Amino acid sequence: MFASLSRSAYVRIIPFVLFMGLLAARGNLPQDIGFDLRWLYGLSTLIVGGALAWWWREYGELARQNWPAAGEIGLAIIVGLAVFGLWIVLDAPWMIIGTPSASFVPIDAAGALLWPLIAIRWIGATLLVPVMEELFWRSFLMRWVQNPVFEAVDPSRVGLKAIVLSTFVFTLAHTMWLAAVIAGLAYALLYRFTGKLWVAVIAHAVTNGALGIWVVRTGHWAFW
Repeated sequence: MFASLSRSAYVRIIPFVLFMGLLAARGNLPQDIGFDLRWLYGLSTLIVGGALAWWWREYGELARQNWPAAGEIGLAIIVGLAVFGLWIVLDAPWMIIGTPSASFVPIDAAGALLWPLIAIRWIGATLLVPVMEELFWRSFLMRWVQNPVFEAVDPSRVGLKAIVLSTFVFTLAHTMWLAAVIAGLAYALLYRFTGKLWVAVIAHAVTNGALGIWVVRTGHWAFW
């Protein structure tokens, strides 16, 4: 199956795999190796960001001519904030499966905030992750489920099966499964009905950015 994937597929898959691999490393490496593993998030941001920059010209859906109109940006902001509002309340025990593989608590031994770590985490989650994930989950996977020649699939013609299956897999990557279902469906439908991946990216960025600000202000580190 993998041998049949196109170059267009690989340039959307590899940044995601790199990010998830580094996330797994941060969660599984021993804590007493003499290095603050929280800084690995900064390393993953540099590596994945570099991969995205290297292949940027191959992401046609993110070309300048595909930038959304003002109304579409407004819709993305509204949806992104709505998803954020739901995310922070859908945290009942039955709505959560497992535990995060790599927690991120940017405070020192005295309980003081470590702003360099906060900045790296917020920038990565707000500016990098939405681009990387939307390229993988929606631009590639959702359209690939519709048709393995996914580059030819108009997002407006993606069917219910592709939306549901790609959202299901998206949910498996999150511990808060119900919130992830809502977020995945919201971003997928934005892409489908506007035909512009940027709309989903902006909504995703608004969700993550607002969540990061809320986490730092409230100290609910489990959401990070």
